[in-house]
Amino acid sequence: MFQGETAITIDDKGRLAIPTAYRDLVARACANRLVVTYNPYEAGCLWLYPEAAWEKVRDQVNALPNAKRVHRNLQLKLVGAATVVEPDGSGRVLLPASHRNAAGIEKKAVLLGMGGKFELWSEQAHLAQIRQTIGEDEISEDMLDLRL
Repeated sequence: MFQGETAITIDDKGRLAIPTAYRDLVARACANRLVVTYNPYEAGCLWLYPEAAWEKVRDQVNALPNAKRVHRNLQLKLVGAATVVEPDGSGRVLLPASHRNAAGIEKKAVLLGMGGKFELWSEQAHLAQIRQTIGEDEISEDMLDLRL
């Protein structure tokens, strides 16, 4: 289970170092194989899944009938863009340039542990998300029972 927020620096080659606290967990969860893909819902963010968790997501997305444009769009952004990455001996993974460019991720980024996956945000997009508050009119029925 991944959780927490870590400021990350992307090196000149486009690599990010997996935080030390997560390295053993990543090794156990997926034998050091992560899948990088786009976040189809929010700009400025990539998703990194352990490979086994990704395969379940991939299969669910591919099972959607592709006669609907929204399904094809989801398949394009998630499955079509998915790339397997493996940490090197120093715990760094190479993020594809196309993914970094599309998400606007440059030198500074934020890695969030979101339970079953990581989210990698550009620093600017993350700040914009964090600065937004949830308005009373946005609270869903599902949120009403939360005791935060």
